[in-house]
Amino acid sequence: MKRFFQPLQKDTSFKKPTLSSSSPTSTNNGETTTPPFLEDEDNKTQKKEPTKFLTWNANSFLLRVKNNWPEFTKFIDAIDPDVISIQEVRMPAAGAKGAPKNPRELKDDNNSSREEKLIITRALSGPTFRKYNVWWSLSDSKYAGTALFVKKCFTPKKVSFNLDGSVSKHEADGRVIIAEFESFRIMNTYVPNNGWKDEENAFQRRRKWDKRMKEFVLQSTDKPLIWCGDLNVSHEEIDVSHPDFFQSAKMNGYIPPNEEDCGQPGFTLSERKRFGSILKEGKLIDAYRFLHKEKDMERGFSWSGNPIGKYRGKRMRIDYLLVSETLKDRIVKCEMHGQGIELEGFYGSDHCPVSLELAEPTIESTNGSN
Repeated sequence: MKRFFQPLQKDTSFKKPTLSSSSPTSTNNGETTTPPFLEDEDNKTQKKEPTKFLTWNANSFLLRVKNNWPEFTKFIDAIDPDVISIQEVRMPAAGAKGAPKNPRELKDDNNSSREEKLIITRALSGPTFRKYNVWWSLSDSKYAGTALFVKKCFTPKKVSFNLDGSVSKHEADGRVIIAEFESFRIMNTYVPNNGWKDEENAFQRRRKWDKRMKEFVLQSTDKPLIWCGDLNVSHEEIDVSHPDFFQSAKMNGYIPPNEEDCGQPGFTLSERKRFGSILKEGKLIDAYRFLHKEKDMERGFSWSGNPIGKYRGKRMRIDYLLVSETLKDRIVKCEMHGQGIELEGFYGSDHCPVSLELAEPTIESTNGSN
């Protein structure tokens, strides 16, 4: 969402670990697969598919690697997710100036981009992240972008990057990654911010996005869906800390012509109605709200405003793990891992990680999803 948060400055004390050579490969038809993986003692598993998921808007993955990596990797070690979905990677796609971009690869055609790529690659070669394969979907510049990390012991059948079903084409700004497994698919999205005005790059863009997302969900009924990421909407009043504040928020005094578009981006009535329609018609369950019925002022929000200024203490739940109704009975745990006005557990971002754990499928539930 629109930030009211000061990014951290560069930390020159970052230490670079050793490089890794493991990476996914691309097929001729654009689908992305992973190389075969032989499990070692640290990666032995009896699970056939992922059951533990984590989503996080990093608000610049490079800054998090430079400034927050030791504490974040310690957190990942403790949670031990099978799949990690990252939004707002904010690393540019490969491709020289004026040349076609490759949104699957980090830019490395000049000294600064090579250094940044090296920092990322070395960080991901450490003990925590070398257990994962990573897919990137990147913007042309340091904006938006998503990444998906999947443990190497779980190989997706297919990875794609577009809501329209094209495996070779990426959504604008790298906003989507979809990994398909045998019995479900997981979709990582960074949903466009609604903005404050009824113009092409704000309200209209978001309406078009929501329409396409609804079409995708309604058409993807062949297997259960796990939809995660920064969805840039707080569904109900319980999902924001100060409903009256957000409902009456304005940017420079501007009031949209449609009353349902008034208020804080992410909490306008029009966005909330469209989101509710996707959940209802797409038969999706909000895993966090399914388990947590009451408002939690301390731990119940995934985004928090700048600790200094009028947004201090103003918080929203805009990061989700949604699952198809057929997975409802398998929901074990869904937690937000940040708390408080001072952003404890946010690891330098203005969003905190959110995790989901599903129970292993039974024979009945496996048969029922086919």
